[in-house]
Amino acid sequence: MRNIDFALKGEAVEPAERLAGRIVVPIIEKEQADKLAHRIARIAGVSHTTLSLKVGRSAHEINDTALKVLTSCGAFETFRVSAKRSNTDFPHSSMELNCSIGAFLQEKTGACVQLKGADVDVSVLIVGGNTYVSAHKIKGIGGLPAGSSNKVISLLSSGIDSPVATWRLVRRGAIGIGLHFSGRPQTASESEYLVKEIGTVLEQTTGFARIYIVPFGDIQKDIASKVLPDLRILMYRRVMFVVAQKLAEIEGAKALVTGESLGQVASQTLENIYVVNEAISLPVFRPLIGSDKVEIMDDARAIGTYDLSIQDAADCCTLFMPRKPETHARLDVVLKSWELLDIDSYVEQCLEHIEYVDYQCREYKAPKLLPKQQ
Repeated sequence: MRNIDFALKGEAVEPAERLAGRIVVPIIEKEQADKLAHRIARIAGVSHTTLSLKVGRSAHEINDTALKVLTSCGAFETFRVSAKRSNTDFPHSSMELNCSIGAFLQEKTGACVQLKGADVDVSVLIVGGNTYVSAHKIKGIGGLPAGSSNKVISLLSSGIDSPVATWRLVRRGAIGIGLHFSGRPQTASESEYLVKEIGTVLEQTTGFARIYIVPFGDIQKDIASKVLPDLRILMYRRVMFVVAQKLAEIEGAKALVTGESLGQVASQTLENIYVVNEAISLPVFRPLIGSDKVEIMDDARAIGTYDLSIQDAADCCTLFMPRKPETHARLDVVLKSWELLDIDSYVEQCLEHIEYVDYQCREYKAPKLLPKQQ
């Protein structure tokens, strides 16, 4: 309820109320109802939203309102009535309501009653001294409310996968904090702008709080000069994980999140995932690990990040890439190359130049030790 009120701040609504296992948001300007219903449906923890008309408990009011709601649904041939009463003092049972309202609507419209697969389902809920009538249900994202789990650090790129992975953790109540490794100064900063726009989409869940941006191009250049080409990607990833773990310590986050899918690219084989994980002790969540690209793309479209993610933008992933990256790395070989790198210096450099941009998240508590804000 707090997240809903926070998300709708400034809108023509009254504060959210708890009502018989539901949350009711009274809308002052009814022309805004559809927009606000869709906005609420994108908040983590919301199973669905319905646009309802609130009336009294008389049969005349209920029947007339049900007819109004039904006929506003456009063309239809079949309908059903789903009535429920939460007050035992109401004289009619739910089944009796279904029959009486259904008979009235059938007489007025000539449409057929169909209990399974009807074109329109008219919902009638009697709670307290009021009746809520609706036929417009919008599927929400479900999950758990933002703040019901702890913070996570998500390695967030401007590509398709990592925003979907981040969304999945936020949907489960985690507070999402993005960490974007930019190719700057070796590349332009287009990926940073795209990631910030992706953040505005994830923000609608009320569970996405901040994006940190790290200029990583010079560090990649140094790594590329010191290790064999086939191991570069693994070294980049290991350093990223170490930096992310340090940031997690600052933020108080309990896990990292990546958009990896098993076998999708060279760094995402089981062997390579293992040697990258070895660099840190923090849990790494990979919610897309068993998904294929088509499924991930479908999710990105549904979430609203796909059109942003398909835009071309040079980032750290395009820098100093080998022709034939290692796909089945051995840990002992990786550790020998790891010893050639000044990891502490890399982490210090990243934190020294880190920037961030904030998003609207009521449940987020910023750390006291802060880098500069962008």
